[in-house]
Amino acid sequence: MSNQSSISLMNFLPTSGIATITPYLLIAMSALLLAVSGTPVMRQVALRLGVIDAPNARKVHVSPVPRMGGAAIYIAFIIALFFLGDQHYVNEVVGIFIGASLMSLMGVIDDKWGLGSYIKLGGQILAAAILIYSGVQVRLFNNWLDLLITLGWVVGITNAMNFLDNMDGLSGGIAMIASVYFTLLSAMSHQYLVGALAAALAGACAGFLVHNWNPAHIFMGDTGSLFLGFLLAAVAIKLRFPANSKTVTWMIPVLVLALPVFDTTLVFISRLRRGKNPLTTPGKDHISHRLAVLTGSRREAVLLCYLIAGAVGLASVFITQATRLEALIVGVLVILIALYGWWWLEFRRGGVRAM
Repeated sequence: MSNQSSISLMNFLPTSGIATITPYLLIAMSALLLAVSGTPVMRQVALRLGVIDAPNARKVHVSPVPRMGGAAIYIAFIIALFFLGDQHYVNEVVGIFIGASLMSLMGVIDDKWGLGSYIKLGGQILAAAILIYSGVQVRLFNNWLDLLITLGWVVGITNAMNFLDNMDGLSGGIAMIASVYFTLLSAMSHQYLVGALAAALAGACAGFLVHNWNPAHIFMGDTGSLFLGFLLAAVAIKLRFPANSKTVTWMIPVLVLALPVFDTTLVFISRLRRGKNPLTTPGKDHISHRLAVLTGSRREAVLLCYLIAGAVGLASVFITQATRLEALIVGVLVILIALYGWWWLEFRRGGVRAM
């Protein structure tokens, strides 16, 4: 293998070393401390307002749990970024802030009073339109296809993270892992803005997980899951890798968010096969539920999801400096593994599904 195509750990380190990472660490630690201290406050607010997630047949918890933990994530993210982020860069992401705030507000309303699936879908499309209007969009073909891809990506990832919020510590942990990878990738490509957004989100999710790990004392609710999904989708769009070809680097954010993408695809196909509406039919057919059946433990199921997300994230780091052939090989391998996983969970011996 030539020196140009060989990849080592040193290739992945930012040239300015600790000086590049330090601002991200400060932002992440601040968001973490804010979320750790703010989540119990939001728990009391949720109890006072009666924003409670009651157990039922399709849910895994057996006692009422307060929602609105997502509000603590949102507030920690905003405060950490406002006080520690570079204001010149922060001003460039007004569209992201407006869209993310809309998602969080819609989540609060849904957690308290409930919103229909199609109303939430309309809100997601509106938030995506705000993002596009502000100039944050996919730039692959430089024509109208970019707008459609942007819309589909934002709505898809927002729903994927919302779907994934079905077990203690799952959605917050996957969002944290994805945000850590986005922070690392931003440092590698010297994109302070994207790195600051991702670092603040990683810290806020980590702080929330202190209270959300099994057994959870509070849930993030749609307030958090819609916010996380929208923000991760937006950060992924902002990420750029000018040193490599777009035919290669488009795979990077897809790999970072591969687990929620796989979970949503699995659920959609499974429900359509059974003649049910994927958007309006709840059920225990997510990858986490199926892994819990196989392992006999919800904690182990969540940890396995973390492991999968981390492993595929490593592939995304490799792709940053991969040739087209190397990227093609990685992409094909990931698709083949995903197809086998889907067949194994859905069809092998009748499939694996929680009752």
